[in-house]
Amino acid sequence: MLSQEILQCKLFNLPPATHEINDLTERNRENLFPESTEDNPPRTKVTIHGYLGERTDLSKHLSFVSIKSKDLNHSIQLVSSAGPKKKDYQSVHDRLKALEANSPVAITGTLKSREPPKSGTVPDSKRVPYEIELEELHCLNEFPKDIILQDNTQFPPEQRHLQLRSNKEARDALAFRAKVSSICRDLLKRQEFIEVETPLLFKSTPEGAREFIVPTRRRGLTYALPQSPQQYKQILMASGIPKYFQFAKCFRDEDLRADRQPEFTQLDLEMSFAAGKDVMECIEGLVQRLWQTVYGVETPLSGFRKISYETAMSRYGSDKPDTRFDMMINDVTELVDSYTAERMNLHQVSIVEMVTLNIPGGPSVANQLLSDFLRSSIAAPILKESDGIPEFHVSFPPSTPDAAENQPSLMRSLNGEGGWGDINILHASKKGPFSGSSTTMGLLRTALHKFAVAQGHIPAPRGFEFLWVTDFPLFSTASTSSEPGQGGTAGLRSTHHPFTAPKTVEDVDLLLSDPTKAIADHYDLVLNGIELGGGSRRIHDSRVQEFVLKDVLKMPSERLKDFSHLLEVLRAGCPPHAGIALGFDRLIAVMLGYESVRDVIAFPKSGKGEDLLVKSPSIIRQEELETYHLKVVD
Repeated sequence: MLSQEILQCKLFNLPPATHEINDLTERNRENLFPESTEDNPPRTKVTIHGYLGERTDLSKHLSFVSIKSKDLNHSIQLVSSAGPKKKDYQSVHDRLKALEANSPVAITGTLKSREPPKSGTVPDSKRVPYEIELEELHCLNEFPKDIILQDNTQFPPEQRHLQLRSNKEARDALAFRAKVSSICRDLLKRQEFIEVETPLLFKSTPEGAREFIVPTRRRGLTYALPQSPQQYKQILMASGIPKYFQFAKCFRDEDLRADRQPEFTQLDLEMSFAAGKDVMECIEGLVQRLWQTVYGVETPLSGFRKISYETAMSRYGSDKPDTRFDMMINDVTELVDSYTAERMNLHQVSIVEMVTLNIPGGPSVANQLLSDFLRSSIAAPILKESDGIPEFHVSFPPSTPDAAENQPSLMRSLNGEGGWGDINILHASKKGPFSGSSTTMGLLRTALHKFAVAQGHIPAPRGFEFLWVTDFPLFSTASTSSEPGQGGTAGLRSTHHPFTAPKTVEDVDLLLSDPTKAIADHYDLVLNGIELGGGSRRIHDSRVQEFVLKDVLKMPSERLKDFSHLLEVLRAGCPPHAGIALGFDRLIAVMLGYESVRDVIAFPKSGKGEDLLVKSPSIIRQEELETYHLKVVD
C-alpha cells in the first residue's frame, strides 16, 4: 500500500519553476541578477525542474550533481552541503544522496556565479558560468535502480521511451520534424491554403491498396481507414474550398520495408481551377523555402528538371532515378557482334542494354570489386529475380590475357571517356512498353554504384537533385500479386489511382481504342533517387470518371456503387482541380539523411507492423468478437 505521504509528495508536490535551465546563461545575466554590483555579488533564488545527473561526493557533507533540463539538452551544476554549520540542510542533503540519477526533481536554491576551473582546460564558450546551492528538494518520481540509463546504453523497441530519452539524435529528429511542419504550414497559409481535417472513418473503396477494416456493432457494416484523403479532398474542390491542405494520417495494409509503415503521414494538398503545372510550381516554392530555411541552400529557382517516365526507365532503369551520378543505360543492340548476339540469344530478344561504372585503380581493382559485388547480399536478390541473365565484364588493355574474353573493343566503342577498369553490365531483354518502377538494369545500376561507394572506391554523390518524373502510363496490366488493384475484370489497373486524368485529348481518345497507351497527367517529385510524393490533375467530369471505372477498368456494378458519392459530387459542377501528396515521414528522413522512416517517427511499427512497446496489434477477446459480430476462422 502507498502511504498518504508518498501519494501527496508524488502527485501534488510540484512547486512552480521560476526559471528554465536553458535560460541560466551569461547572456541573461542582467535579468538573473538585476541588483548585483561589485560590492553585492550576483545571487538570486531560483526554482527549477529537471532530471538528476550523475553525483560526485567530495566528502560526507559535500556533493556535486548536475541537473539536466526538461529537454535533456542543457544542465547546470547543483552544490549540496551540510554539516555542523548547515544542520538545516542535512535532511535535504541526505535525500539527494538517496536518489538515483535520472529521477525527475524540482529544486530550489541560490543561483550564483561559478568560479572558473584553475586548470583552464574548459573553454569559456563551453563553461556554465553559474551553479545552484541546494536549499529545497522535491522528488517527483524515482528512477529505478534496475534500469541502466547511460549515453551508450542500447534499448530495444520494447523500451521506446528509453530509446528516445537516451538518444539526443532521436529527440532532435522529432524536433526537426515539428520545425519542418511549421514552415510548411506557414507558407501554405500565406498562399491562402485552408487546413481542413478529413475523416479517418471512411468506407472501403477499391483505390489500389489493401485497407484496414474497422468493424462496427451494426451487423455486417464496417468502416475502412483511408488509404489517403483522395476522395474527400476532391469533394472539397466541389464544395467551394479553392486551396486545401492537411498533414493527413493514411493507412495501408501493405508489406512493410524501411521506407513504408502501415500508418504514415502525408502533406496533402489540392487546388481548384488548377492544372498540374500550378501544383508543381507551388511545391517547388515550398521545397525551395524549406531548403533555404533549414540548410541555407538555394535550389533551382527556374524550376526543377522534368523527365518522362519513358526516359527515366530507359536511361536510368527506375521511375525515381538518382541523377547525381551518370551511369546511364545505353541501347547497344546495333553494336553487338555476332559472337555476343549468339551468346545472349539475341534472336529471342530484341534489345541489348549496357551500363558502365569506371573504377579508379585499374582493371585488377575493378575485377576484385566486381567479384565481391556478385557475392554480396545486395546483388543476390536482383540476380535471382532478373528477367534474363546479365553479363558482367571488366575492360582490360588489349595486351592482357583477359582482353579477348572481356571484348574491350566493344566496351571502348560504348565508352568514349571510359577506359581500362570499367565495369560493364550487359543485359538482353524484350523491348516493349515499360511497366512497374524499375528494371533489372536499373536495380543493378543503383546497387553496383552504392556498393562501390560503400567499399571506398568512388566518392558518394553529394548535393540535392530534384526532378519531376511525368507522363506515366494511365493504366498498367493487372498483376497476379497480392495488391488488390481496383477489382475490375479488364485485366488493367490504374497506375496510380482511378481518379487521374488523361494528359491530352489524344489520350482521352485512347480510352476508347487502346487504354494501355494512354498517358496520365501525373507527376512524381524525386530527390536523389527517392520518391518524395506524387500528384495529378484529377478527372472532374462525372461522365469521364464513370466511363473509366465502368468501361475501361470494367468494375462490377457492386464495386461501382462504392463510388456513387464521388460521381454525384463531380456531377454537381465540380471545377478542374489538381493536387499532390508528399510523404512527410520520407521527406524528413531524406532531409536528415536517414535510410528508414522509422528513425523520424515517434512510435514506429516494426517490420511485422507491431508496436512492440504497447504490444499492438493485440488478440481480440471473445466478448469483443460477439459485440462486433465477428468470428475467427482457422
